[in-house]
Amino acid sequence: FGSSHCGRSRKREQTERTPPARAAPRARAVFAPRSDAMSLKLQKRLAADIKKCGRNRIWLDPNEANEISMANSRFNVRKLIKDGLIIRKAVKMHSRARCRKNLEAKRKGRHMGVGKRRGTREARMPTKVLWMRRQRVLRRLLRKYRQQKKIDKHLYHYFYRHAKGNAYKNKRVLIEAIHKMKAERTKAKALQEQQEARKERAKLLKARKAAKRDEVRAEGK
Repeated sequence: FGSSHCGRSRKREQTERTPPARAAPRARAVFAPRSDAMSLKLQKRLAADIKKCGRNRIWLDPNEANEISMANSRFNVRKLIKDGLIIRKAVKMHSRARCRKNLEAKRKGRHMGVGKRRGTREARMPTKVLWMRRQRVLRRLLRKYRQQKKIDKHLYHYFYRHAKGNAYKNKRVLIEAIHKMKAERTKAKALQEQQEARKERAKLLKARKAAKRDEVRAEGK
């Protein structure tokens, strides 16, 4: 039992002393040297900086890639820009021509049928908005006429209250009403003046007749 135990211990010591076998060195991956002939990042960055735009806006001539790749300074890139090998692309247009054409057609009433409408009539154009617009138009006209002395403050108040009472559906009707009222007033004023003049003439005639009558009576005495 003792001899077998000693044999095991000797084997363990031998294994501890002998160093482990080294693994075979791993083969290094061989990379091909990077060719800057086709990598034009530098030129694109420099051109974008010179032209003050983004890199996506820079166009490099694919047929002159070798010559462009040789440019490694701003001076050379500027020369290529001058020669037209590097170009700053134009901003893409967002044309409104079709939109304008469609809106013009809509003003004529096209594309506005039942199938194109979303929302109720009140939601599309509220009656309150129409009322506010109409009142503002009418009141603006009344203010203008009052400032121009075309109507006095009494007429202004009269038409203001009637406009609020929905008496005039638009500006034309209000102007016609103003002209009609002014014509009636001038006519009434003229009639009153005629009546006053007639009364004055009658009073003068009466006074003259009374004076003549007094003269006749004085002569008779």
